Amino acid sequence: ELLETVEESADRLNRLIGNLLDMSRVQTDSVRPQLRPVALEEVIPATLLGVPGDAVVVDVPDGLPRVRVDAGLLDRAVANVVTNAVRYNPDPRVPVLVAASAHGDSVQLRVVDRGPGVSDEAKQRMFEAFQRLGDAPQGTGVGLGLAVARGFVEAMHGTLAPEDTPGGGLTMVFTLRAV
Repeated sequence: ELLETVEESADRLNRLIGNLLDMSRVQTDSVRPQLRPVALEEVIPATLLGVPGDAVVVDVPDGLPRVRVDAGLLDRAVANVVTNAVRYNPDPRVPVLVAASAHGDSVQLRVVDRGPGVSDEAKQRMFEAFQRLGDAPQGTGVGLGLAVARGFVEAMHGTLAPEDTPGGGLTMVFTLRAV
């Protein structure tokens, strides 16, 4: 049990340091993405490897247009958003949905949760560095994940925006340029 606790703490510290370094890159405008055509159906399963299998349902159809992104930056951005969605999911029997669809000259990737949702005034504030909304429990992060995710997506000329999930919850929408 002690070894497991040490490993979990080391993983949490590693994520924190990674997010701090990523945030400093975003804030100093030194993120230089290597944009290339990428198939979401190839990237998303690898991104979700660390997430418990029953916590997320993936609906990324084959045959979507490729998107022009840096696969590593997209991986980090999606992982940060999915981790948040899983963390705040009130009912583990209702998994988070990760779904993609084509929309004209773009592809949208949606991360849909059934959590408590976010007020309209807090929707933009949640992308600020070191912002933790509400009474987030101690030990669940320092509020960098969404700021890093948005910074990476914008560096790839995409957008990351929150929407209310019909019926309750929050949907994070990645809009990426199709090629």
